Amino acid sequence: PLVPPAFDFDRDQLEAAFKQHPKALILCNPSNPSGKVFTYEELKFISELAIKYDTFVITDEVYEHIVYEPYKHIYISSLPGMYERTISCSSLSKTYSITGWRIGYVIASPTVIERAKKVHDFLTVGAAAPLMEAAVVGLEFPDSYYKELKDHYTHMRDLFLGGLKDIGLKFTQPQGAYYVLVDISEFGHSDDLAFCEWMAGHIGVAAVPGSSFFKEDINDYIRFHFAKKDETLNAALERLRKLK
Repeated sequence: PLVPPAFDFDRDQLEAAFKQHPKALILCNPSNPSGKVFTYEELKFISELAIKYDTFVITDEVYEHIVYEPYKHIYISSLPGMYERTISCSSLSKTYSITGWRIGYVIASPTVIERAKKVHDFLTVGAAAPLMEAAVVGLEFPDSYYKELKDHYTHMRDLFLGGLKDIGLKFTQPQGAYYVLVDISEFGHSDDLAFCEWMAGHIGVAAVPGSSFFKEDINDYIRFHFAKKDETLNAALERLRKLK
């Protein structure tokens, strides 16, 4: 598991898990909910274990274009020996702000793709053709679009996190994606779900309990989503001041 507050992983613990010979490791990079972006050194270590123990890596990389300086997104499939054993899953939802369209894609070796096509056909047949045609327009956007996208999300992140800091709330600094985990341990709540329900009713701001993302019994975090208009973020911050 990724260990808070930095959400790094223990290398010995990870190798111990690989020694159990799993079929695959699932890697969310950039991570939801922590916003962690895995470094080259971390991905290299994971890839070496995957090769050593003959394990696939299934990635969730939907936030690949929402990464903040100085961090960089690296595809683990680009590392030596990993193309054949990586199944890269991504989506157009976040990059092009079309979350309701439910259009994504998989990048893998031809052998894996042939099998994935069969599973996809049995489960969904296919996405709506007009939406796929429209999605192609997005895929043809120039590189300048992705820079503007990053700049836009950087502005929202800095605005919201700056406000949280001014209020005095403790949080993890997201390196990518558009979420932030706030530490609520100072408020004395042992149930993050109950805290979120109380906050929605009494403060007027909604959040997601962090425990919904963890297998471990961790109840000290709530997740905020900051991909909102400036006026919405400022209004939320003004309400959150009531916590202090």
